[in-house]
Amino acid sequence: MLGGKEAMATIAVRDLTAARRFYEGTLGLRQTGAQEPEAVTYQAAGAKLLVYRSQYAGSNKATAATWLIGNDMEQVVRDLRGKGVSFEHYQLPGLTLKGDIHEGEGMKAAWFKDPEGNIHALVSG
Repeated sequence: MLGGKEAMATIAVRDLTAARRFYEGTLGLRQTGAQEPEAVTYQAAGAKLLVYRSQYAGSNKATAATWLIGNDMEQVVRDLRGKGVSFEHYQLPGLTLKGDIHEGEGMKAAWFKDPEGNIHALVSG
């Protein structure tokens, strides 16, 4: 029933102005359509990301959005770090931390948080 329908990541934030600075300025996302008073939608290649104001912002302790990076992992991590993004380091079975990138089992991954504490993953492999 939903297999042929599009889905999008939905990210809760308390401060929409700060979120816009991060998602547009730091991550380089482009807003699509008109901004609503309580939400903004971004285009990321063929996917969309909805950022909306919520009192529950930052309460999710799991990954909220995953970005498929391809072979550009090192460059993307370097560019984001250059824009002030800090990366999370985890102890994960089968993965070895090299700098800010977790590697193993034919994949690479890196995690960072937005200003509200929402977790984003970068994945290649």
